[in-house]
Amino acid sequence: MKILAIYPYIPYPLNRGAYHRAFHLLKGIARDHEVDLLALSENGEGLPHKAVFEEFCDDVEVVPFQHPAWQKLFPKRLLNPLPSTIAHWTMPEAAGAIRRRLETKSYDAVHILDLVLAQFFMKENRDIPLVLDRTRVDLQYQLMEHKRLKFSLKNRLLNYENYSKLWAFEKAVAKRCALQVVCGPDDESFVKKYINSSVPIEVIPNGVDLDFFHPDSSTEKHDPEPTIIFCGAMDYNPNVDALRWYFSEIHDGLLKQVPNLKVLLVGKDPAPEVKACAQKPGVTVTGGVPDVRPYYKRAWIQIVPLRIGGGTRLKIVESLGICTPVISTRIGAQGLDLVHDHDILYAETPEEFIQQTSRALKDAPLRRKLEFNGLESVRARLSWNKLGHDLSRAYIRHIIQQPLVSTPNQQLSPCGTSQ
Repeated sequence: MKILAIYPYIPYPLNRGAYHRAFHLLKGIARDHEVDLLALSENGEGLPHKAVFEEFCDDVEVVPFQHPAWQKLFPKRLLNPLPSTIAHWTMPEAAGAIRRRLETKSYDAVHILDLVLAQFFMKENRDIPLVLDRTRVDLQYQLMEHKRLKFSLKNRLLNYENYSKLWAFEKAVAKRCALQVVCGPDDESFVKKYINSSVPIEVIPNGVDLDFFHPDSSTEKHDPEPTIIFCGAMDYNPNVDALRWYFSEIHDGLLKQVPNLKVLLVGKDPAPEVKACAQKPGVTVTGGVPDVRPYYKRAWIQIVPLRIGGGTRLKIVESLGICTPVISTRIGAQGLDLVHDHDILYAETPEEFIQQTSRALKDAPLRRKLEFNGLESVRARLSWNKLGHDLSRAYIRHIIQQPLVSTPNQQLSPCGTSQ
């Protein structure tokens, strides 16, 4: 197949979970299909890494752009049928580049990364199969944020306005898609229940590069004292919320069980409240690091106290690939099909987190069992090589083998609903 992949950013270097997924799945489908990449770049971000993608894509085009200003409430925002989070990506540079591509080259399908790009295929470019690859389901993620995070009354009202428009846009996009690709069965269930019960969906969980993350990929040794790690982008709301919960309700209780506990918080762009955690005894906030593997190896276990789902959850599969056991909420590990007390430990409450973490830190044979079984699980099911091949086969099933009913002349409103 000839596929045009369109990305809202250049996913390199691989310093965010979404970048890992975007990069490795693109590389995977390029092994089996002819792929051209059209990637947007704001302020030249990622542009020096264009050559990385030219190694496996047939053609790579980078489109410079600037986000439009966030719309003022009245009249533009309230009168715009697009949700503000989507309208922020309404850019003539992107629309023009996509139009030129489809006018000058023939493709069997267009693969877009994330919902923000779907707007360019609602009124225009309707005669080509559209595949939406989702690092998260936007509506689901924003509703989870709304439940967990504290917003002012004004922002809560603005959020409700955005959710209603986003729901309508999600429904319209689902009707347009030949296939949606999601990270886990929880994402699939949400889409089927609340957005569109008949949209074709393929679950491609997040994986790990086993050539990079493996037990011998770092010579670093375990720290001599019990050490736990939390790894991820430290400005990402779900991660900030997870650490807020850990330090407010779990950490002090865990210290009573493990007084010499050390904590490593590893990830780029730490928010102010994450930076403040470094003032606590035994807590290290590293900021961005050139290589996370030595930190994984230093840690005895990784904790994942996530309460907001919908992300890539790469910290778990990376940790298992390098043989660092994981304790997580179930929402933090959704879609990975891991079994409690076999290849992961689950904890849902502060008391459970304290109990399971202290148990694992004090029980070396338990850690060895989790290390062995976790590594076996990712090797068998969650390598990027396997998942890329799975996505390639999904293209064949849903695009080549299934007829697409196209309605290129149907008139749509700006948010994509039929008129």
